[in-house]
Amino acid sequence: MRFVRFACRGKTGYGVLKEDGNVIEIKGNPFSFFADGSQIQFTGRLFSLEDVKLLAPCLPSKIVCLGLNYRPHARETSQPIPSSPIIFLKPSTAVIGPGESIVLPRNYHRVDYEGELAIVISKKAHFVSREKAHDYVLGYTCFNDVTERQFQKEDGQWTRAKSFDTFAPLGPWIESEIDPDNLKLETRLNGITCQSDSTSELIFDTKNLISFISEVMTLLPGDVISTGTPAGIGPMKPGDTVEVIIEKIGVLQNRVVAHDSRQSS
Repeated sequence: MRFVRFACRGKTGYGVLKEDGNVIEIKGNPFSFFADGSQIQFTGRLFSLEDVKLLAPCLPSKIVCLGLNYRPHARETSQPIPSSPIIFLKPSTAVIGPGESIVLPRNYHRVDYEGELAIVISKKAHFVSREKAHDYVLGYTCFNDVTERQFQKEDGQWTRAKSFDTFAPLGPWIESEIDPDNLKLETRLNGITCQSDSTSELIFDTKNLISFISEVMTLLPGDVISTGTPAGIGPMKPGDTVEVIIEKIGVLQNRVVAHDSRQSS
């Protein structure tokens, strides 16, 4: 299934996107059904995809990100291959959806794109074994781990550089029926491919990540784990369009704007 979160006529809801381009609204949200093992229930309302605005497909309490989870990216940043996953957090306030603008901070120096595969957690996960890790997954989506590179260098840790509002584009939907460990991932800047790799090249695969992180912190329904970026990171400027494209999922597209160009929603 492809789960979407959408707005239409002043209301928001969750639905399932069908192959014919229609969205079938579901009752409540998909996480509530996974929590008790029940079947998804539908309201009977049908919308054309053209008539709704797609929103970020979930509202995570936290976004757990991975540093240096592709060997080529570790090499391009002159960092050693980690012996265990390097994790950090992005706040929920950084999340934006497909089509929304990435807003560059007032005092930015260099802001980079980082295209990534993201895992969306379906139910509360704590001390999950690797073997059962995928039982706690609703599905997968595209993510852009936007980063202010100069602040990252200055601070020696990553919180400020990674946490500005709009620095966590997410979407366009959650795909639940794929193998996450062998997907082609590309990032395009103004139509030019800058990153291209496969999730089969992850140093720590999705099962290992879920198990490892759930031993550190409890994961809640809707939480996101972003699995790290391949080589080819680079800067963005106002007016650019960045796309994260993942095989069998879709395209997450966002425009880059200066701070004084931000539009209220």
